[in-house]
Amino acid sequence: MAPRLPAQDRLQAMNITNDQELEEVLSHPLAADVAAMRDLGGDLLILGVNGKMGPSLALRARRAATEAGSKHRVIGVSRFSSDANRKLLEDAGIDTISADVLDEAQLAALPDAPNVISLAARKFGSTGDESYTWAMNAYMPARVAERFKHSRIVTFSSGNVYPLTSVASGGATEESPLEPVGEYAMSAVARERLLTHMSKKNGTPVAILRLNYAVEMRYGVLLDIGTQVFERKTISLAMGNANVIWQGDANSICLRSFAHASAPPFVLNLTGPETISVRSVALRFGELFGVRPSFEGAEAPTALLNNAAKCHRLFGYPTVSLDEIIEATARWIGAGGKTLNKPTHFEARDGKF
Repeated sequence: MAPRLPAQDRLQAMNITNDQELEEVLSHPLAADVAAMRDLGGDLLILGVNGKMGPSLALRARRAATEAGSKHRVIGVSRFSSDANRKLLEDAGIDTISADVLDEAQLAALPDAPNVISLAARKFGSTGDESYTWAMNAYMPARVAERFKHSRIVTFSSGNVYPLTSVASGGATEESPLEPVGEYAMSAVARERLLTHMSKKNGTPVAILRLNYAVEMRYGVLLDIGTQVFERKTISLAMGNANVIWQGDANSICLRSFAHASAPPFVLNLTGPETISVRSVALRFGELFGVRPSFEGAEAPTALLNNAAKCHRLFGYPTVSLDEIIEATARWIGAGGKTLNKPTHFEARDGKF
């Protein structure tokens, strides 16, 4: 079994110095993950496995399945522009398939699996190439839902499907109206609408996870803020608040969501419990770096926020706290740790990415 680490050991584990140690922490399965993989009842197919979250999710699933004594396969599908990640996955016992899921023939050729996670999507670069964004975020998920209509499907959506909400409100809930800002957000709503249609049409159990935002040392909102503080850059307060969750916790909830998949889809806001203040987070990084942050603008009364109370009722609170992530990220930045060089642009209020 893989019990939650005691607080002291978790703090020690978060003293991460390189990619290998980071992947070890991100992929360490909880007891609940082991139970989820034991109950999965068949192979797990992960589409878009070579993205930001995919490798650590696949590794966690494989480790949890092994601890559960499961013989079912974990299969990762991607175009695999990076051979390094493919080798990492295969060395861990994960089967890999190189395929473009947008291609009808390649999608049809994928093996059947009773459990499918869809990670393939597009956000950055949407402005100026909107048609490809809609193809990836709306057309492709619908085709996946038809191809795997006899499977259970868990897919990531985005908190961007909601409008900017009052900071004082605590954020949008799953019952809040979908009022997307910008074409990326519109395409995310389209993904959800088409998946809902396919789920109802075919009786396919689906879980839609509205993630906002996953973080680890190499990318995310906290890395963006911490790097600006470390480099003595002026920090915009245009989007003065946000939500974050440790990527390992987001991956854990993803695996455990198969048990809740339904037709029509089960919908869940997936993020941490806090409404973080950009100013306060920057000041905390400033304490750790010995730097006095500089700011521009003022906090607006609205922000892109998710209320994840339902998530926490079902799955418990995140195992890694906000301050643990900030401290670990500060050490990573200070040591010159590698990043994915993919700023989140969380501060954008116009929906253009």
